Amino acid sequence: MRILILIVSFILLSPTVSHAQFLKEVYKDFLKYGTVYGAGDISNSIEAAEPTYFLRTNPDGSLYSIPDVVDNTPKYPFDYRYGFGIRKLARFDYERKPKNFYDGTEQQLAFTAPTSAVQGLEYQFHYEKERWRGENFTNYNYFLKHTGKYHIVKLQAREVGKINLKYNSAEVRGRLPIGKKFSFSAGAILRGHERAYGYNPVEIWLNEIDEFGNPVNQWYELGRNYGYNDIFYTQTSIDPITGEETTMQDWCWVDEDGNQVAHSDLDFRETVMPMLMNRFNGEAWDLLDPWLDLAPIVGLDFYHYKKDFWLHGYANYILPYHRYIRGEEDFSYLHRNSWGLGGHNNNLKGEQWHDYSFGVNLGTKIGKNLGIFIEGEYSKMWDSKLYQTTFGLNYTFK
Repeated sequence: MRILILIVSFILLSPTVSHAQFLKEVYKDFLKYGTVYGAGDISNSIEAAEPTYFLRTNPDGSLYSIPDVVDNTPKYPFDYRYGFGIRKLARFDYERKPKNFYDGTEQQLAFTAPTSAVQGLEYQFHYEKERWRGENFTNYNYFLKHTGKYHIVKLQAREVGKINLKYNSAEVRGRLPIGKKFSFSAGAILRGHERAYGYNPVEIWLNEIDEFGNPVNQWYELGRNYGYNDIFYTQTSIDPITGEETTMQDWCWVDEDGNQVAHSDLDFRETVMPMLMNRFNGEAWDLLDPWLDLAPIVGLDFYHYKKDFWLHGYANYILPYHRYIRGEEDFSYLHRNSWGLGGHNNNLKGEQWHDYSFGVNLGTKIGKNLGIFIEGEYSKMWDSKLYQTTFGLNYTFK
């Protein structure tokens, strides 16, 4: 977005371009066939299949008095989404406009396929607010792409709040058309991310050892660091039949207000520790700066279209020559396997990895009545794997 503003500012300040000519070129190249939209939706939130209840001791009675039955079924306010934006995205011949209007949720191959349906400028600048299951999220997709006969330039910044996706990229490729249906592209891609892929702070904390090889941090110290206390107790029980006496020793856990949260160490590890580990990781991740990763990228694209048969296949491959140019490299994905017992292995220079995406769109009509289609896409980026497949059969009565 900033790059686009700089380009526009440069043109405005250029003495060789008149304002009238500039506005004409902006309309022709940027606004013509573009659509400004505002849209939203409201829907009821998810409801539990069955209600759930718990028992609460009557404040005027005892543990063995008639208890209060309390409805504990989760209830969420209604879901909503509203957003606005401007878009200009070309569709391939087999793609159809899904509705009579745009609302910003459309997914088109212009976002992922190396080349586009047409040469020239394409873009989408979309921003929205969303409430889902009672939580509020911000989503946006800022996308700018220019495809020429011998080049591809693409910029994208995207956030999808409810799946914790925040991604920025900029890529420049040279493009080589081979015939009318096939093309090959190669260049470089710069990707920015805030998520600490492959870095687990709590595991590193627990693996810290002293000079004698003993653990520096015991797991239960994490509970104490967050205000929980463990209290040693001894419990004796007598078998009413045999009269045999059994003695048990353990630790119960209470929070900072003195409320018991676990009746044993094992209970604390299974119920409270997962929450504390997530909290510890979140606080450690927040201390890290975002990363920028530079790597070479290549792409292939094949496109054939006839009314009774079409095939579009494409692939992007980010080669395993990643170089971090921003962010602490020791905590980057390059060093995801460099941490172990005792801390970071400084003898390791990092481990490269492969990222890629590929997809296919196939459709055919058998006779005048039967149609078959298959659509699919698979992406692997760092630790994230995303895939979606659609296939079906259509039979139309004549």
